[in-house]
Amino acid sequence: MMIENVKFNPIEHNYRNEIGGALQNAPQFFCIKLAKTLKATMVHLEYSRENLPKFGLFMEKVSETDDYDVFGVQTTFVYAELHWYKFSFMSNDVKHFVNKGKFGKPYTSQEEDYSWQLTVYEKGDTPEWFKGGTMYQIFPDRFNRSGEIVVREGGLYHENWLDTPEYLPVDGYVLNNDFFGGNFQGVIEKLDYIESLGVTILYFNPIFEADSNHKYDTSDFSKIDPCFGGEEEFKNLIKECNKRGMKIILDGVFNHVGENSKYFNKGNKYNEIGAYQSKNSQYYDWFKFINYPTKYDSWWGIELLPAINGDSYSYVDYICGENGIADKYLKMGIGGFRLDVVDELNDYFLNKLTERIKETNYDAVIIGEVWEDASNKVAYGKRRYYFTKNQLDGVMNYPWKNSIINFIRSSNSEGLQGEIFEVINNYPKKNLHSLMNILGTHDTERIITTLAGRERGRSSKEELAKLSLTDDEKKYGKRLVMLASLLQYTLPGVPSIYYGDETALEGYQDPLNRRTYPWGKEDCELINWFKILGEIRREECFISGDLILTEHQNGIISFKRISENSEILVVVNMNDHSINLDGEYFDLLTMEKVDSVGGKWACICKIK
Repeated sequence: MMIENVKFNPIEHNYRNEIGGALQNAPQFFCIKLAKTLKATMVHLEYSRENLPKFGLFMEKVSETDDYDVFGVQTTFVYAELHWYKFSFMSNDVKHFVNKGKFGKPYTSQEEDYSWQLTVYEKGDTPEWFKGGTMYQIFPDRFNRSGEIVVREGGLYHENWLDTPEYLPVDGYVLNNDFFGGNFQGVIEKLDYIESLGVTILYFNPIFEADSNHKYDTSDFSKIDPCFGGEEEFKNLIKECNKRGMKIILDGVFNHVGENSKYFNKGNKYNEIGAYQSKNSQYYDWFKFINYPTKYDSWWGIELLPAINGDSYSYVDYICGENGIADKYLKMGIGGFRLDVVDELNDYFLNKLTERIKETNYDAVIIGEVWEDASNKVAYGKRRYYFTKNQLDGVMNYPWKNSIINFIRSSNSEGLQGEIFEVINNYPKKNLHSLMNILGTHDTERIITTLAGRERGRSSKEELAKLSLTDDEKKYGKRLVMLASLLQYTLPGVPSIYYGDETALEGYQDPLNRRTYPWGKEDCELINWFKILGEIRREECFISGDLILTEHQNGIISFKRISENSEILVVVNMNDHSINLDGEYFDLLTMEKVDSVGGKWACICKIK
């Protein structure tokens, strides 16, 4: 039997003592196995920091097997920043490199190629209560309404809860000024239902006073929008959540405000003098004017959303200072913030915000909106230090979202395996288990539409608004959602349900993905599935257990989650035919013994 020339896998403890990142100044052990046929000598671990020369560490032979010589080295890394490494050795007086190949696998070559990333991070903790939890995302205007309904002056109110949101632009903009009346009282009335899904965390899209239905155009950070019930009703919601052991995370939109906010006040809505009205405004230096007052920096060039100058000391103090905005809501009892477009917040502001949040409540969680690998993110030409410098506890896990969807749609198991490897290898373990694992959000199409809907191509919004799944498409789509959510719930991190995804709510792009929750028309089969997943999440190994990939080819992905007292095997088979398991297991999905997995199906098996 042919043996591999080299064995090295940095996400297994056989090869590294710390999986994922490396704690600054802590002992780090690296091990590599080289085939005896290579006759390797002078084995080195070669590593470098960003834009700096490479260093080499001699690796000693520590053991051997019949086929392999095993080399190891222990070292420490003193700089909390990104490092890259590979191995080298001499064979027959020729230098060879061990490079990072496809999906993280090592290969030998006389030429240098890709290196493995090592994220060296400063000491710090992430909240334990967050890990192993389950999150439920609520778009407040669209989840449930109850009691007195308050609608913004000039807004369009939908009496019919099941209306389609207004989606056509007016003068080039979708106005987002139609309201369904969803409020905190409506959420309180559904907390028992949310709890039945195993939810421990509620994530709210913005609730600060604003003109639009989505509230990303903040008018006043210091006030909770009266459409949702105001401050007292929010405090009541926190109280009711606490009774159920739930915590609330708020959307922190600190990069931009609305043009009619009290800070900018373009439309003279507020009595205060805004930056648009006078250079003498106390808020003038919050914004960057190109040609005062009509031309100014705005979010992605949308003039409705003037961008904040993150270098403004008065703005930073307003949000991050003692008794500032972050303080106000933390002291009310929220569990933390999800930071909108965090890559557009500069390091000065982000550091001040993180310091304030952790000083007020060290156990509060900070989640960032990042659409790429957050460990090596470069934004506007600058390397970001989200994990190396403890700026964030976790991020929205778009890399896994996209790869799960691609796997479910195409059976590309190697692509998913590659992304699983990259995230586990690149993220410090404490951040890995604090990831917000998503399949859909307010910024994406509904998951069942993504998996089973027709390709939208050049379809207009009028056409997309009328599109819905046929009965057969919906039946098939629900099965695909089950498989995707099974991966979402069993991979490291915290699964987040976008309200309505658990009941097969459909919708293409914004705002069609923000339809109301279909109370009275729920899909109980899918809801029951999410309840089962919520129960399974209670297993110890899903809190912070390691992951070992056991299969990742031919349309199959399988892995083990392992902790001290719990071990679970997860298998997803996207083939059309059944596959046999190596042994007999007990499936937590069916509560029955299982020795095979059917086509387009999965199992979650408890081992001990």
